[in-house]
Amino acid sequence: MEESRVIKTCKVLIFGGSSGSLDVLMHILPRLSRIPSFAFVIVLHRKSGGDTVLEGLVALKTIIPVKEVEDKVDLLPGFIYIAPSDYHLLFENDNSLSLDASEKINHSRPSIDVSFESASEVYGDGLIGVLVSGANSDGTEGLKAIKNAGGITVVQKPETASMPFMPQYAVSNTSPDYILDLDGIFEFINSINS
Repeated sequence: MEESRVIKTCKVLIFGGSSGSLDVLMHILPRLSRIPSFAFVIVLHRKSGGDTVLEGLVALKTIIPVKEVEDKVDLLPGFIYIAPSDYHLLFENDNSLSLDASEKINHSRPSIDVSFESASEVYGDGLIGVLVSGANSDGTEGLKAIKNAGGITVVQKPETASMPFMPQYAVSNTSPDYILDLDGIFEFINSINS
């Protein structure tokens, strides 16, 4: 791990998880006061359908404004964006987000791998990928793409995850820059571009 790596140029932080990841978000988001210089994008495995409970819950738990994700919405610093259910979330070169309804990847749509890989192609070394609790291997290939593009990768310490398979698989199959517990993830995010 590169504990001394300085984080000064983040444009986008992309956060992925599945089972147990909502607990991680609820630990972090209420404590964040602002993210003026980067966008915070959340990609969680969700049940199919027009479920917007996650968006409402996140909006209640943070003072950071949550922007609704629609096809071709601009990605702006200072906002939280949440991948909607039933779509893969993609990043475009014009700094916008697009939605894709192609087949599920790792039994999921949105797929963490798809979003991480897409973001890495656009943001390169200006991207930070965070992978937390979950019960399958989604996210590991995406972390590799982020790292290969020069971005920074963060994985939750598996022993602190309610569903440790996803972070453990990532730790075993990639070389994350940071492996952190919940407080460590919060402190890391809070230090971005400071």
